[in-house]
Amino acid sequence: MATVAFFATCLVDNIMPEVGASAVRLLRMAGYKVVFPPGQTCCGQPFYNSGLREEALPLARHTIEIFEPYEAVVLPSGSCTAMLRVEYPHLFADDPLWLERALALGRKTFELTEFLVHQAQWTPPRRPDAPTVTYHDSCHMYRMLGLHEEPRRLLRAAGYNIVEMKESAFCCGFGGLFSVRLARISNAITADKLRMAMETTAPILVTADPGCLMQMRGMLKGTDLRVEHVAVMLAHSVNSGNS
Repeated sequence: MATVAFFATCLVDNIMPEVGASAVRLLRMAGYKVVFPPGQTCCGQPFYNSGLREEALPLARHTIEIFEPYEAVVLPSGSCTAMLRVEYPHLFADDPLWLERALALGRKTFELTEFLVHQAQWTPPRRPDAPTVTYHDSCHMYRMLGLHEEPRRLLRAAGYNIVEMKESAFCCGFGGLFSVRLARISNAITADKLRMAMETTAPILVTADPGCLMQMRGMLKGTDLRVEHVAVMLAHSVNSGNS
């Protein structure tokens, strides 16, 4: 049985552990042994996005060292996957030794739905009572990793009917510290995103990025919309298929 290392990410570990539990369940269902390296911590993205490159370096080096021994690293976050795969090489551009180590890690680092579709070639069981959903493409996952169809393929295979919103790749407004520094602008962007989702009349908005999930959930008051991570939706399918 092949082994994958699961990188939970800060938001999943501290705020939404159900996403991590669902992701691990899916990986096991796909035939993998999942290990959780206990030394993992923040990948350094908040520092890096704030222009604090020197502060990001120790966290990036630590992350590389923690995950180097494993054949594959899987994350339930397009944003953090993009940090490891795309931004680490920029961060270590002037350090040839660490650059090579960063590139090596990037080559075996995968976002969850990407891994399930392309590496595991796994098809989830169909959920007989699967509701209609709409899907939000997060900025990092769509624009930096080029992942669009992967989560949709898994959701459709699991029986979910996807009604596309007007602009699925329109930003959710989170942007990491952007949502703190420019809260009014951030919230206005989120309101537009939720409006487009609600116009589809789908009861559930699905995304693959915990940051987007947290941001959009924070503005759901007064609506009937639910926002869920794709891993949780697919885990519901697994549970239904086993019942």
